[in-house]
Amino acid sequence: MNRARLARSPSRKWRGFKPGVHRMRCSYGVQIFAFIVATFAQGLPTLNAQVNSRPDVIVVDANALSHPFPHFWEQMFGSGRAVLTLRESYRRDLREVKQVTDFKYVRFHAIFHDEVGLYDEDSQGHPVYNFSYIDQIYDGLLAEGVRPFVELSFMPGKLAAQNVLHSFWYKPNISPPKDWATWEDLVSVFAKHLVERYGIDEVAQWYFEVWNEPNLDFWAGEPKQASYWELYDHTARAIKGVNPRLRVGGPATAQAAWVDAFIKHCAESHVPVDFVSTHVYANDPPLGVFGSEENVPGDKMVCRAVERVHNQIQASGMPTLPLIWSEFNASYKNEPEVTDAIFMGPWLADTIRQCDGLVSMMSYWTFSDVFEEQGVVKMPFYGGYGLIAAGGVPKPAYNAFRLLHKLGDRRIALDSDSALLTRRDDGTLVLAVWNYVPPEEKGLARTFTLQFKSTKPRYALIARLDSDHGDFNSAYEKMGSPRYPTRAEIQELRRAADLPDPETGAFKNGELILTLPAHGLVLIELK
Repeated sequence: MNRARLARSPSRKWRGFKPGVHRMRCSYGVQIFAFIVATFAQGLPTLNAQVNSRPDVIVVDANALSHPFPHFWEQMFGSGRAVLTLRESYRRDLREVKQVTDFKYVRFHAIFHDEVGLYDEDSQGHPVYNFSYIDQIYDGLLAEGVRPFVELSFMPGKLAAQNVLHSFWYKPNISPPKDWATWEDLVSVFAKHLVERYGIDEVAQWYFEVWNEPNLDFWAGEPKQASYWELYDHTARAIKGVNPRLRVGGPATAQAAWVDAFIKHCAESHVPVDFVSTHVYANDPPLGVFGSEENVPGDKMVCRAVERVHNQIQASGMPTLPLIWSEFNASYKNEPEVTDAIFMGPWLADTIRQCDGLVSMMSYWTFSDVFEEQGVVKMPFYGGYGLIAAGGVPKPAYNAFRLLHKLGDRRIALDSDSALLTRRDDGTLVLAVWNYVPPEEKGLARTFTLQFKSTKPRYALIARLDSDHGDFNSAYEKMGSPRYPTRAEIQELRRAADLPDPETGAFKNGELILTLPAHGLVLIELK
């Protein structure tokens, strides 16, 4: 949903350490020797990369300090606009992602768009409401066990002060309302209908978020911030006027903007607010996010922004407000080498590691490529934001969520920036280990030696995600990268994307040695 940001932001490549740094540490011969030893120790096929000659030692201490580890990264996902939820392809993808993550909320734009048909006016200019599609949309989500995170957007055409259409293919109107009382009535009637249909005990568990990225060109009010405050004030009071148990928040900004000012405004104006929401992407420009030109690597941007906003909330007059990151991803552009690629496994795992404890929920944008902001999808793998591509082909990012869902709900301290150690309720230790390399670099394979303290696991189940495990890209290239894959080719791609069964790891002298190719992720269950 961030094409607007592309027009407003300078081009920015991913930044990170070069693989040449590793090469300077030792001779070529030593690297080859280390590669042979690691390969034969694992009994694996030859990797298409040199192995880092300095193996990483990770000490797994079962008695180390631990803390609760709620799965904040998989509670909510974004999706294409409201009307797309009526498509069977959308609901099929939702069911598949629900099956491997058990996510609870979905967020999308444009519930007030004219194509949904909620708002009209009669010949005298009086409001006329139609909940036919609204009911089908929310009935469908709830039937799948997913609740709405309701983004209140955009402006119905007949209620808009001006005909200001955003550049998205479906042309949402981003104007303020022509009359604030009529806007309040729309919000109130909408919320009342939901409560009457689903009951207050249900709808009180939803979230109502006011608008989308008003600091970019999704909001035509001027001046932007002051006019958004007016929008928020009218909307939040209308929501609470229906029932004080309903949860409302904002400012839903891009690039982690306005949060401190938003909280201050709500406090000073006595406007209700139940949560704070904002967005950032890994390739957002540091100038827009932090107000500086510093070099922030793509694997650090998201969680540095999360930490900054977390600290702003802590320092505010409302330090207990939940922080909901209602959009994030590795790229706001359509970059197949990023969002369609095996790179997403380590990037996602490391983002989870860094953001733990700083945020209530993070919403990956999006769960499906059933998505039309730039128009009808023209090819199956174009760098879409979704976990599942056209034709229902799971991407590596889908498999990353699938593996990381298996982590436990207590995190155990670990001295590594390439691993997460957790414990499940039944006592099983579950470890994620990854080899992060920026997407534009091939990188080196890395060898990890796991040493165990306060535990003696009998065996290890190792699930792998890399270019040879759970990645459709090689199969797609071999079939000539067709623009319109046949049904048989789609089935072949789905088979290629399926994760193979876990392998059993062999301990040697009480240690477990793993070699991961660049962009590789493993999930290890220690029994």
